Formats: sequence, structure tokens, C-alpha cells
Amino acid sequence: MHFDEIFDQDQPVFVISVAARMVGVQTQTLRYYERIGLIEPSRTPGNQRVFSANDVERVRQIRTLVDDMGVNLAGVEVVLKLFERIEEAEVEIESLKLENERLTGALSERS
Repeated sequence: MHFDEIFDQDQPVFVISVAARMVGVQTQTLRYYERIGLIEPSRTPGNQRVFSANDVERVRQIRTLVDDMGVNLAGVEVVLKLFERIEEAEVEIESLKLENERLTGALSERS
């Protein structure tokens, strides 16, 4: 059984030290990313940061942009926002395609 099958990708399950180890950064780096708004980990009632698999993946994206592509953190913020807008547009396009198919089918039935 794979991790994805056990946990919801948005479920916060990793404390900061584990998340940092998973992506190969220091815990201070994750705190800094949070401080500048690149990540938003959940908090426990005791105010401890807890990261989801999606949070960890986002940090991996950040590290790839910074380390492999030479993007500075201001650029990373722009790129991540563009990724989010593209994902939203893809969802909207899929929804419009389905609506178009439904309407086309309804028109075909009337003919």
C-alpha cells in the first residue's frame, strides 16, 4: 500500500523536523518560507507546525525552482501563483467541456 492510499494529501501529518528531513532542508528554512508566505503549514492546538504531503511537495517545488533553475524567492512566489492559476484554469476548462457535452447531448435529443 502506498502513502497516497493511506492519507489524504492535505492531511497534516508531518512535524517540521520530519518535513525538513523529507525535502533536505533545515527547519529554519521552512520557518522562513512560512514567514515570507510561500507555505502555510497547519498548526496544532499547541501551535506546533504540521505539514501535509501537499505542503512537502510545495517545498520540493520551491527547492527545484531555487536550486535547479536559479529562481530567487520573489520569482518563486510569482511562479507558484502562476501554477495555481493554471490549475484553476484547467479545472474550469474541464467543467466547461463537460457542460458543453451535456448541452450538445440535450440538443441532439431534441432533434
